[in-house]
Amino acid sequence: MAFGWKLHGDGRGLAPGEVVKPEERLSWPRMVGFGAQHVIAMFGATFVFPLVMGLNANLAIMMSGVATILFLLIVQGKIPSYLGTSASFVGAVVAIRAAGGDSATVTGAILVAGVVLALCGVAIHYLGVRVINKIFPPVVTGAVVMLIGFGLAYVVSDVYWPQDQWIALITMVVTFVIIVAFKGFIGRIGILLGLVIGFVLSWLADKAFGNITAFNAGIGKVDTHPRVNFQAVADAPWFGLPEFHAPQFAGSAIVLVLPAVIALIAENVGHVKAVGEMTGADVDPYMGRAVFADGVGTVVATAVGGSPTTTYAENIGVMAATRVYSTAAYYIAAVVAIAFGLIPKFGALVAATPGGVLGGITVILYGMIGLLGAKIWIENRVDFSNPVNMVPIGAGIILAIGPVSHQITKDFSLAGIALGTIVVLGGYHLLRVIAGRSGTTGEPGPAPALVDGRDSTS
Repeated sequence: MAFGWKLHGDGRGLAPGEVVKPEERLSWPRMVGFGAQHVIAMFGATFVFPLVMGLNANLAIMMSGVATILFLLIVQGKIPSYLGTSASFVGAVVAIRAAGGDSATVTGAILVAGVVLALCGVAIHYLGVRVINKIFPPVVTGAVVMLIGFGLAYVVSDVYWPQDQWIALITMVVTFVIIVAFKGFIGRIGILLGLVIGFVLSWLADKAFGNITAFNAGIGKVDTHPRVNFQAVADAPWFGLPEFHAPQFAGSAIVLVLPAVIALIAENVGHVKAVGEMTGADVDPYMGRAVFADGVGTVVATAVGGSPTTTYAENIGVMAATRVYSTAAYYIAAVVAIAFGLIPKFGALVAATPGGVLGGITVILYGMIGLLGAKIWIENRVDFSNPVNMVPIGAGIILAIGPVSHQITKDFSLAGIALGTIVVLGGYHLLRVIAGRSGTTGEPGPAPALVDGRDSTS
């Protein structure tokens, strides 16, 4: 059931121990309030990651609303979830742009990854969830998540941090404090608040100290420039459509983004299981639909130049705090997000975020992504005394962190996250076969939920 919510009780509140189920709702004014909370929860990461990838943040916000509505329709309203911008593609996108690719090449490659993800969802639907754990056991999934995060370290050190090292440092520390010192909702939007504070500090620094002489990522060299430039904001209209563009397809770019599909499958499965645990519902029959829906959302978003999508743990956290799991709140949030996309001036303001601020934010985000891989290992009790686990995982992570580049042909190479993922996945299964034939242990342990609903990588 996608629509037709049943009123919960008198529609005014919850008794102790009660929850509002996905097919229920409170009064519509209250549901608008809950929808607004979901917008705020997804907002930070949904516009930060497009910025990092060089894509249109305004369009990303708008298409996240479209993708969320598609997701809710495909899962038939059984799994409340918001589809925001995915961080899993950041490393590959950086590599594509370093090789001379533009936004059309980036979105074309991600669109293909979305098709692959959708096909994986179809396979999961018909073959069952266990097929995931067989191909991507926790040791592999954790490694892929880790190398996606840590493989982005060079972006912080080479691109963002040098643009304004002191603003980057202050932004990082301020974000630390907000996340830890404030409990509940304020702490959950600490990344967004840290970015806003860093933005304001950059503007104040321009007023107090004048232009900065530092690395300018726009021209790739050191020059003197303002930290914050509002000219594009002044030029942008208040209302209108965001800038769309068609995707272009390049084989080398597609290869770079495909490893992110592994992380997205793990992320979706973990988030759906978390929702199932909170609502007390059996979500396994809808697991394939959820992965398929995420793939469809990514395809639709990138087809017009938008960003890749994924289910958002931030919004799962809002549900856990409010005990309101109604999909009505997500439809409201999606409509609000689409409305934001129709305000180009807002998009221009987001795009004006200084590089130093992004340095302070991304050093936290990338580190958190990487450590989530370790979290998966810990929760699944991965045994690293077993060389089948330790050897290919360690090698793959180092290749990603390097980032190491391996030339395949004159015009094609594998590097960083893509190379590391291939080594982790291929090496693990190869060594399992060898270990099995030699009589040594190579079997993975039990594979419970891959990722729980409390992470913030979206």
